[in-house]
Amino acid sequence: MPSRLGRYAVRRRIGSGAFATVWLAYDEQLDSPVAIKVLAENWTEDQQVRQRFLEEGRFLRKVESPYVVSVYDAGELEDGRPYLVMSYADQGTLADRLGVEGLSPAQALEVVRQVGAGLQALHVRGVLHRDVKPANVLFRTVDDQVRAMVADLGLGKALDMSSRLTMIAGTPSFVAPEQAQGEPLDPRADLYSLAALTFLLLSARAPYAHASLSAAAAPAPPPALSAPGREFPEAVEAVVRRGLASDRDDRWPDVASYVEALAAALGPDAAADRTGPWLPLDPQLTQPGARPSALPSGDPLPDPVPPRRTRRRLLTALAAVVLVGCAVAVGYLVERGGDQEATVTDLTGSLAVTVPVGWERAQAPQGWEPPTGDDEFPALSVGTSPEWTDVDSDAQGVFVAILPGTELPDQMPQHPECGTALEPVDDTVGADDDPSRTVVHTDCPGGVTVERVVQLAANRLLWVQVRSADRATANAVLDDVETHGF
Repeated sequence: MPSRLGRYAVRRRIGSGAFATVWLAYDEQLDSPVAIKVLAENWTEDQQVRQRFLEEGRFLRKVESPYVVSVYDAGELEDGRPYLVMSYADQGTLADRLGVEGLSPAQALEVVRQVGAGLQALHVRGVLHRDVKPANVLFRTVDDQVRAMVADLGLGKALDMSSRLTMIAGTPSFVAPEQAQGEPLDPRADLYSLAALTFLLLSARAPYAHASLSAAAAPAPPPALSAPGREFPEAVEAVVRRGLASDRDDRWPDVASYVEALAAALGPDAAADRTGPWLPLDPQLTQPGARPSALPSGDPLPDPVPPRRTRRRLLTALAAVVLVGCAVAVGYLVERGGDQEATVTDLTGSLAVTVPVGWERAQAPQGWEPPTGDDEFPALSVGTSPEWTDVDSDAQGVFVAILPGTELPDQMPQHPECGTALEPVDDTVGADDDPSRTVVHTDCPGGVTVERVVQLAANRLLWVQVRSADRATANAVLDDVETHGF
């Protein structure tokens, strides 16, 4: 960890994606915590990536909105990497909140209001976001209230450039069909993503679980928003359904009209209670720690006190059935434990796994339907390529998933493509350990395959499959699987 970035004292790493690392730091002149986004070292010489990084800062500087992350400063490190100094989200992300307790209809409406205000501010200034999803909605404390902010414009694009060739990118479950098809875009693409986010907030499930952008390019009509125990008036269904129309001409004309219609359809019962914070402050989410004291140049800063958020660290896990045809998707990455590792979470924030850098190139964080039933459960597939799950592939990856089950299975998944299956190992010793069963397969295409199942709760199993070049890497990945909320 660097002790300083420019004139800013570094506290700790917040997270990172494929192109940048974000650090929590202190502006000692203004006595305020800030987030500093630094271009990843391996992209320094790539002028296209560098330009995209700098454009994000320029896009954000165009916007003066409390609902869009602010850029305060920019600079360049001695090694030539650019960095952006941004507002610090001390209350984590929407993905964090969904993974912990979910939101009420009133809270969901307020998130949609505030995210919509941020998107509208971008659109007025000629900028598209193009990647609206829970991980890109940040929460910040302002005057004892939680404020939602739109963040991460890494895929942002100026509207005056939208008629040119558009890079096909985005998160499949939230991306508009025209964006997945690579067509010229307008603000209605962000409107579609906001409607998909609304569906998730109200129903506790995403409208789609597309495994690839090609699937998102031609979606089926959205399912019903209401479900047993979570029902909404037809007026609400109609508003969200129109926002998710495949043909952009059939959607609401802009974000503001969509938000207004949604608020009217939900009615006074969904009005936020203004006698207190609309969203409770969570002191166990990301925290800045104490203001750093003056230290000699080059000395490390004292370690911050970690937040006491409950999380179960799993030393055991398994996955039986791997997602077929997983494709490149933008997950939620956090770099941890060293410069050569990255942590990826699923869209609900229920699962996380730390993998070697490079494994996160192909991600499917949308969840799955286990072969044992029709309900959807959290799942996460991460690999060095979308083909890592193919039987004959020598690519590496990991699949992590939750599924129903009251006991460990007698029969573990078989791998005839491998030469040897070692004797199953059962771990049922220790009060703090979850019962588990592990089978290691050797002489497989590309190395080893490890299957493990964990009795996570009385009626839930955790499955993990790891394919790696060597057993040491597989063991390290298995040890870095985490669950939240169980």
